[in-house]
Amino acid sequence: MGSRRDFVKKTALAGAGLFMLPSVSFGAMLGSSDQKLKIAFIGVGLRGVNHLNNVLHRKDTEVTAICDVDPVRIDLALKMIKDAGFAKPQVFGSSDLDYLNLLNLKEVDAVIISTPWLWHTRMAVDSMKAGKYTGLEVSAANTLEECWDLVNTHEATGSHLMILENVNYRRDVLAVLNMVKQNVFGELVHFRCGYQHDLRGVKLNDGKSAYGKGVEFGDKGISESKWRTQHSLLRNGDVYPTHGIGPMAVMCDINRGNRLMSLTSHASKGVGLHNYIVDNGGKDHPNAKLKFKQGDVITTTVETTNGETIIITHDVNLPRPYSLGFRVQGANGLWEVDGNRIYVEGKSKPHRWDDADEWLKKYDHPLWKKYGETAMDAGHGGMDFFVINSFIESAKEKLAPPMDAYDAAAWSSITPLSEASIENNGEPQDIPDFTRGMWVKRKPYNWMKDTY
Repeated sequence: MGSRRDFVKKTALAGAGLFMLPSVSFGAMLGSSDQKLKIAFIGVGLRGVNHLNNVLHRKDTEVTAICDVDPVRIDLALKMIKDAGFAKPQVFGSSDLDYLNLLNLKEVDAVIISTPWLWHTRMAVDSMKAGKYTGLEVSAANTLEECWDLVNTHEATGSHLMILENVNYRRDVLAVLNMVKQNVFGELVHFRCGYQHDLRGVKLNDGKSAYGKGVEFGDKGISESKWRTQHSLLRNGDVYPTHGIGPMAVMCDINRGNRLMSLTSHASKGVGLHNYIVDNGGKDHPNAKLKFKQGDVITTTVETTNGETIIITHDVNLPRPYSLGFRVQGANGLWEVDGNRIYVEGKSKPHRWDDADEWLKKYDHPLWKKYGETAMDAGHGGMDFFVINSFIESAKEKLAPPMDAYDAAAWSSITPLSEASIENNGEPQDIPDFTRGMWVKRKPYNWMKDTY
């Protein structure tokens, strides 16, 4: 692994946002066949099917129910389950609320929710109320009220919620976390992160044009363009913050000895989606007359109780290569993902970057050392193996997950608070303490062990 390509290339597949099914069986998956976790899936679109496929390759799980309002997705999921040699699960999806009937099943221990954003919180709340161990795709909430709903329901029911933030398990991210824990960078000072990904072809896709050339969304769109693009039309804020803030929050122990205090946000003008529609559908296309509210580049600066600052960037409507823009900076040095570079005082040549490959190799996380070969075909460069494995192993033991309801609320609160700040000319917004003061006593989760 001496070259950047050897170490980073597979990890960077996550950046492509590709949907990939494994090409090999996960024979080395954790867990045993004598303790099967009964799992239900609410939502079997692209993301849900990815999770389903990973679960079907395990020895310690059983899919007992699936739910989706799209019969095409139901048929695809049923074929996957049949081809994997498992019994047909119970099927739900006759209406938007049929998932409630799924949650009433005694044959369900845990639920994985991979639905459009507006359904995330209400489904997670209903799942926890039904006593199910709940895995929720990102982002977890759209409003502050929803953030509190997740926390309040967890505390009232005792049911656990895990936000399925897979980037926290990216190989380079976990290697840098290892460096942080071993004090390579010294006292932490500053972070940068975000979601910078050209999604114009995802947001405007009619299913008839070649990928990336459609100009339709809503009822005329397919997949995420049916629902995701509407947020860009009506909202101006960072609507997808967790891929960036999640890993940084773990590194600086947010909700576990530290917390997010306040933020300010600003938005650029928004021209990207309009230009894309004109270029691919013509200036007379009906959608060319729409005014998209979301700025093309949203910049949010967060302050923590311990004095670190975190800059989060949302940039998905302009042409650009993919990057989560990670930067981890301490008193003794820093790592930047763009350029794959690192500088450590006393180790690097003065004022000269080091290629990060040897550092990433040296501090490769125990999980990746142990399960890296197994993980690589699981999707998104291997991250999906680890996030689902963590969810399943936590659910089997009925333990608090590494990323819990408090994390889901804190990380997702960036969305409504960024909207409020932008609406008020960058006015600072206080970030609620979703732990109600318990962040002072809560201990950091041990991310450095070689198990889930």
